[in-house]
Amino acid sequence: MLEAGVNYSAAGVLPVILSFLAVLIFSAAAGKLYAEYESYKYLTYLLPQLCFAGIAIFFFRRNNQTLPAREVYAPCKWYYFLLAIGLSFGLFSLSELNVYFMRLLEMIGYHAPASTVPDVTGWYLVPGLAIIALLPAVFEETLFRGIQLGSMQKSGWNTAAALFISGAMFSLFHGNPAQTVYQFICGVCYGLLAVRSGSILPTMLAHFTNNAVILCLASAGYEEDIPQSAKLPLYLTAAVVLLGVLIFLVFFNRRGNRRGNLIGGKKYFLGAGVGILVCAIEWITALVGGIA
Repeated sequence: MLEAGVNYSAAGVLPVILSFLAVLIFSAAAGKLYAEYESYKYLTYLLPQLCFAGIAIFFFRRNNQTLPAREVYAPCKWYYFLLAIGLSFGLFSLSELNVYFMRLLEMIGYHAPASTVPDVTGWYLVPGLAIIALLPAVFEETLFRGIQLGSMQKSGWNTAAALFISGAMFSLFHGNPAQTVYQFICGVCYGLLAVRSGSILPTMLAHFTNNAVILCLASAGYEEDIPQSAKLPLYLTAAVVLLGVLIFLVFFNRRGNRRGNLIGGKKYFLGAGVGILVCAIEWITALVGGIA
């Protein structure tokens, strides 16, 4: 558990260091307008994934006996992939929940910053799908559902506690106040699917589908909003699908359930402390920056 916590800290710190170096290099080469370059925007999405890949390789080499990679990426029943697609679609029903949370933040003066997503129109959608959808689906799932949640499960943590804690760590990690609730729910749902299936392969599919649909909508010109005429039937259908998937995973499929305590919890949070602190500072900085 200590190594899993250190793994979280490394994932929180290394991208910050590399991003700082990238800012120095781009600002020296392009001046104050460096943030407008599409190459820089893509790099901000690519650097964290490269860090996650290196961290995962290091972790699996050190923990090949306790949590081998083959177990994290184990094959699973085919219907879990259908559930992954259903889960990804169902989570769109939470868009309105996010709107209400944004309104709550606006009451204290917060305004979400402009999107930093690079141009994904036309052929630019291809690198967008690779860097913003595929790589996070592989490496973020490896980090959060494979290593973090997997270590909690291996140590005998209570399943519900492991899901909520790993979901909270996933949400905090992104440092985006406007997406806090949505990313927490996504983290818990992806974690539940990983526990039930015994693999992160379905959660990779769900994560990729979620990101890819958002990018495709942005590429088609719907990044701001879905047409009003399609909103109500879309969200109602998605809500029904999400409810059905969760009912099945919670009440009719109890595979992987644990009722233990947070064994090794102190060691985990000790190792993750630096990462939690860095991510919390990023979250608070983003919130204060949005208010200012």
